[in-house]
Amino acid sequence: MTKLPKMAGANTILHVAKASGLSPATISRVLNNHPYVKEATRKRVMDTIEKMSYHRNNIASGLRSNKSHTIGLIVPRISMTFQSEVITTIQNHLYKHGYNLMICQSNDSLQMEREMVKTLHSTRVDAVIAACTLNTTDFSHFDLLMNSGVPVIFYDRVPTSKTNATLIKGDDTRGGYLATSHLIEIGCKKIAHISGPLSCNLYQDRLAGFKKAMQQANLKINDNWMFYQELTFENARIAVKKMLNSNDRPDAIVADNDTSAIAALECAKEVGLKVPHDLKIVGYSNDSRSAITSPSITTIEQFPALMGQKIVEALMVLLGKSTANSEMLVEPTIVPVQLIRRLSA
Repeated sequence: MTKLPKMAGANTILHVAKASGLSPATISRVLNNHPYVKEATRKRVMDTIEKMSYHRNNIASGLRSNKSHTIGLIVPRISMTFQSEVITTIQNHLYKHGYNLMICQSNDSLQMEREMVKTLHSTRVDAVIAACTLNTTDFSHFDLLMNSGVPVIFYDRVPTSKTNATLIKGDDTRGGYLATSHLIEIGCKKIAHISGPLSCNLYQDRLAGFKKAMQQANLKINDNWMFYQELTFENARIAVKKMLNSNDRPDAIVADNDTSAIAALECAKEVGLKVPHDLKIVGYSNDSRSAITSPSITTIEQFPALMGQKIVEALMVLLGKSTANSEMLVEPTIVPVQLIRRLSA
């Protein structure tokens, strides 16, 4: 067994290179997860590093190169099914490109979001990806990053006003239209809509799709069946109970997330209505729970993995790691949606 040389003080890339018999450039490529390093070389370097107890000083490295190889990500809640899949996809793709991901959770707090922007700026991240809070209507706190040359990508929950940031969003207007049109096609005429706060682009767009389908079918929109609220299970139960306990009740509900659709299904059962015979329900986002309810819930698929992939593709262009034309990012990138028909409608 080769005896590794004793080094005074902390080990550096130069020490690892001498111990492994490789060049410092090769060691650097391995540490930065360069895709073209041979697996045998990678193993040789990593084995040497392990024996030497080498720890790379990423902060010092970042100061020297002005690059931290770290991307900041701000999300409302990691526990959301859609967000968790987007995050997983982003992290997996970034790792292949040699980047780490620093995840920050705003808990839908605008104050926390503002503080996180400052923290990520001071941490010297190379770029920031953000899905904003439901109440973010002023996005000027992100100017701190963009004015410092840090690229910003907004996804899912994005600004509706002009911005220099890159936007990647779902086709939510079409999603609202598909959900409502499907109910109309199967004979529904009295359709309720449980939506989120209209401060958020998602619910502005889904509402626009709902209204377009209703207007095309010459169906009246009943204001008593229109709800704009945080889409929690309890809020949905209150809204649905109010409608179902009325003498004039809807024959269908479009819910702008699957949590609300599941709540509607539960309420219908409690008052003795059969779904889909007496009440038809369509949700949104294809939450894994929607497939295992009884009956299973018709919903809108948002393709979160595809959105995550599009985010990383755009990021590589912004960071100069891709040869794709940056002009493609001037307009928002729209991720398609699809109606998933199940048994609730």
